[in-house]
Amino acid sequence: MAQVPTGTTIFIASAFGSALTTSTASNATECVLGMASTSGLSNGDIVEVTSGWGRLNKRAFRVKSLVANTSITLEGADTSSTTFFPAGSGTGSVRKVSTFTEVTSITTISSSGGEPKTVNYKFLASDVEYSINDGFSATSYQMTLDADAIGTAGYTALKSLTDVQTDTILKIVTRSGALIFQPGTVALNEAVSMQDGQINTCSVAINGTNRLTRYQS
Repeated sequence: MAQVPTGTTIFIASAFGSALTTSTASNATECVLGMASTSGLSNGDIVEVTSGWGRLNKRAFRVKSLVANTSITLEGADTSSTTFFPAGSGTGSVRKVSTFTEVTSITTISSSGGEPKTVNYKFLASDVEYSINDGFSATSYQMTLDADAIGTAGYTALKSLTDVQTDTILKIVTRSGALIFQPGTVALNEAVSMQDGQINTCSVAINGTNRLTRYQS
């Protein structure tokens, strides 16, 4: 069913648990990470993954299942291709999002990037150019929020993350319950925009560090 943005809620990861080392990473339709310790993790937790696999590194996934102090399964993390995910090189760590802080008083949100990048080339003997895909551009989200949100928990979290420039995760929950998780860094512009007939606003950007992850619910 088609949706509109009304009713969407926005959160930012403002606290993480300690990083837990992964000893193995499987090639599977849903990646299984071997772990000597799963301390603090539970089914349904959102984790940030650090991995030797570039296509998995820094991405956010939900823990689908867990075997205590043995392994976790990352929901929707398809690592079955040994071309993109060479066997034996995907180890790293995971850290749990322990706190998502809601960002309130948002007036607009938009995304940019994610478009396919192309390389055009031509052989001397041909009068026609060719085009091949070369990955995707970086994804980012831009938001405007009520300038009077200063002092709220969400605004404070955004300001702190801007100051330290550490990796975090943007969480978007649509009215239907669908979920979007975008890893990235935060850049809050506290300069207040003032225009007659409109409320005063400031802006914030979440600059993506890898692909986003979507769940139906």
